[in-house]
Amino acid sequence: MSPARPAPTLDTETELARDGARFVAGMDEVGRGALAGPASVGLVVLDVPVLLGPSPDDAARTGTAHTSGSPRPAVPPGLRAASPAPGRADRTPARPWEGVRDSKALSAARREALAPGIGEWAVATAVGHAQPAEIDELGITAALRLAGLRALDAVRRAGARVDALILDGSHNWLDAAPVLGQEEAPVELPLVVRTLVKADVACVSVAAASILAKVERDALMTRLAAAHPQYDWASNKGYGSASHRAALLEHGVTAQHRRSWNLGVRPS
Repeated sequence: MSPARPAPTLDTETELARDGARFVAGMDEVGRGALAGPASVGLVVLDVPVLLGPSPDDAARTGTAHTSGSPRPAVPPGLRAASPAPGRADRTPARPWEGVRDSKALSAARREALAPGIGEWAVATAVGHAQPAEIDELGITAALRLAGLRALDAVRRAGARVDALILDGSHNWLDAAPVLGQEEAPVELPLVVRTLVKADVACVSVAAASILAKVERDALMTRLAAAHPQYDWASNKGYGSASHRAALLEHGVTAQHRRSWNLGVRPS
């Protein structure tokens, strides 16, 4: 058996918070390589001081201490813990993100069990989508940018602030120049965007974003499968499985397919 992956931590989020970014978001994409369906980008915004809890000095002064589970990380020097949202202090466990991993390391059942709880300890969450026609028109990188900006816009419209963003990968694809035909209201990027290879493995916020994006996109593909059962999307989620490619040869493409991609058939 291969060794279990280490659990993601708040180390990168804490580092950014120490530099003054209280509200740190993680972003991850799913569906990049699918033949059908949208490319989807998840976003999870964390209030880092609230998640870290009071420092040991604060606990000593108030006569309280954290005793359950592993020790709660101290608030970084120069960063004070904020008051929890009303009604959350008594019911939020010390490590509410326990069990969160990169979505690829979890079963579908485990992802679906974890996803609803993420909104309980995150300030805001969103999933943005770029549809197949947009992927065909813009290309996959610009389409991912579009989906990511839609997610950012959604959390801001909900009243959440994003001071810094952790982006999975080595390239800041959010900062790509708009291409011809990409009609989207400008969305300002956070002042700090940190790219990190395997951030979905290392960072709680990015792992949580990957779960939300995967669960929402999988559910969407399952609903679309009802109208197009021959492509087996409920099982393959739009990726190029043998059954999906065989159905393309027999039935051709649909509006949910990325027609600019090498599907093995001529677009109708």
